[in-house]
Amino acid sequence: MAEDVNLSSMQTVRGAVKWFDPTKGYGFIVSDEGGPDILLHINVLRNFGQSSVADGAVVKLIAHGTTRGVQAVEVLEIEPPKREDVPVLSDFAELDMSEVSSQPMEAARVKWFDKGKGFGFANVFGRPEDVFLHVEVLRQSGLADLQPGEALAMRVIEGKRGRMAVEVLAWEAAVS
Repeated sequence: MAEDVNLSSMQTVRGAVKWFDPTKGYGFIVSDEGGPDILLHINVLRNFGQSSVADGAVVKLIAHGTTRGVQAVEVLEIEPPKREDVPVLSDFAELDMSEVSSQPMEAARVKWFDKGKGFGFANVFGRPEDVFLHVEVLRQSGLADLQPGEALAMRVIEGKRGRMAVEVLAWEAAVS
C-alpha cells in the first residue's frame, strides 16, 4: 500500500544522535525540540556521504511524519559530539592543534577498519605507506565506523609510530 506523503509536513530539525548501528542500517535522532525520536536510515546518511555517525553528534536534517513515525529524509549537516579540550590520543599531546588544522586535507580510501579493535588503516592517494586510523579520531570527527573502500579526506601527521590521521571527514563532506 502506497503511503501518502504530505510535502508540506517536511520540516528542518536539529537534534542529537541517540544511537546509530551501521550493521542494522538505522538509528535514531532526538530532536532539540522534543517529540518522538526520528528514524535515520543508512541510505539517507549515505546520501550525505557517510556510512556511520557517532552517538552524540548533532545533526541538522529534513524530516517528515509518516503513519509509522517521524523519519529523516535528508541530512543537511553533522557536527561531531562535544568533547573535553584534552588530546584524543597521547600522540597528539605535544601537537599545536591550530598548526595541525592548517595542514591540507589528503584524499584517501579506507583499507580496513575494525570497530571492535578500535583502529584500522587508510591509503592516501599517491603515497605507498598506510595511515593509522584510531576510533577516537573518528568519533571526534563525527563518524563511528568505516567501510573498506570508503573515500575520506584526512589531516595526517607523522606520529611516534608512523603516519596517523588527526582528523577524518567523509569525502563528500570535505568537498562541500
